[in-house]
Amino acid sequence: MSLTTYWLEHAWLATEVESGVVLTVSTGGSSAGRIEAVHTGVETPPAGAVVLRGLTVPGLANAHSHAFHRALRGTVQIGSGTFWTWRETMYAVAQRLTPDSYFALARAVYAEMALAGITSVGEFHYLHHAPGGGAYADPNAMGEALIAAAGEAGIRITLLDTAYLSSGFGAAPEQHQLRFTDGTAERWAERVSELKERDGVRIGAAIHSVRAVPADQLATVAQWATQRNTPLHVHLSEQTAENDACRAAHGMTPTQLLAEHGVLGPRTTGVHNTHLTDGDIALIGASTTGTCMCPTTERDLADGIGPAVALQQAGSPLSLGSDSHAVIDLFEEARAMELNERLRTRTRGHWTAAALLRAATADGHAALGWADAGTLEQGALADFTTIALDTVRTAGPEPRLAAETAVFAASAADVRHTVVGGRHVVRDGVHATVPDVGQALADSIAALRG
Repeated sequence: MSLTTYWLEHAWLATEVESGVVLTVSTGGSSAGRIEAVHTGVETPPAGAVVLRGLTVPGLANAHSHAFHRALRGTVQIGSGTFWTWRETMYAVAQRLTPDSYFALARAVYAEMALAGITSVGEFHYLHHAPGGGAYADPNAMGEALIAAAGEAGIRITLLDTAYLSSGFGAAPEQHQLRFTDGTAERWAERVSELKERDGVRIGAAIHSVRAVPADQLATVAQWATQRNTPLHVHLSEQTAENDACRAAHGMTPTQLLAEHGVLGPRTTGVHNTHLTDGDIALIGASTTGTCMCPTTERDLADGIGPAVALQQAGSPLSLGSDSHAVIDLFEEARAMELNERLRTRTRGHWTAAALLRAATADGHAALGWADAGTLEQGALADFTTIALDTVRTAGPEPRLAAETAVFAASAADVRHTVVGGRHVVRDGVHATVPDVGQALADSIAALRG
């Protein structure tokens, strides 16, 4: 067995910060890419160890991503409007993507995530077909492009292949939605069943929303995920207009509709969960359905502040996502969840830094089907990231407060190292395979403009 030894100046070990931590990582054999041993209280680096100065935490999990939305950054900040007007700009970008251009864009986006300390991403993928709805020669060409992009960028991916069948409660898809739809949930299941898991890749399922999947087809998607024991995600009650339309169509809330058709449960994650009734919260919590909050997108789109505290207290595990990629910064997502709640309640301290880090790490990975990631312990996947503690944002506080510093002051720009499966993907702030991520982003987005 070949091993690599890392000496961590400071490390967050689930509940507290330890100084002088040695991780031994297997780089060969059946346990390759996993942590073999953890030793604390090692004051000086062992001979030959890779030295990581700063605070090392488990790799961050971006539990909700639409990679192509990265092309919208900046362009959607002109003028006023709502989620629904923003959506029209998003559709226009979606129409211009091909498997090749999506690969180029997603590779750059996932490399940006690696620079931000993200080691796994949940890609909520509904851009399945060619413009107009025709199938590519490989019906999963767009999904395979995303998988290949994540592989080249060096991060794990859970491809949450998304059923998107209707423009709203049984209405036919509109022109710009034709490339999203398989027609029926059965045909969706046939196509997605052709996707194969492989090293660094999980295949999950998603229901775009209750407006986009007719009620009588929700169970088909849920059963596909159950049979494969794979994650199932769903946009839930992001907008009050959707809630109102659901009540008009079915006489119940979206949460109640999902519960009635067997969608809720411990492998399911509701994304946003913003506009919920007390009864909705009780249903989600009692079923241990997860909640993925995306605070930077929720505020960017003027969605509202979801009841994250009440959901967690009811039994819903919390995870975090950057969603539309208004920014890609899981530290910002974590603190925004707490700071939003402070604004809403005018009280402080709803989550500790440790609790917010858990949402960004262990619970996020679990929501994506990577239950063996998100911790720095023996047997776990060797996925971790190091935040500098000597930048203008992080310098000053004592090392014992490094977790608080990371959550409430650090940004993605403070990430110095990202290791995935024991492989150094980002070293000293430089990506190993995409050395100029900014240029890669600029080039791929410019190509979409034509």
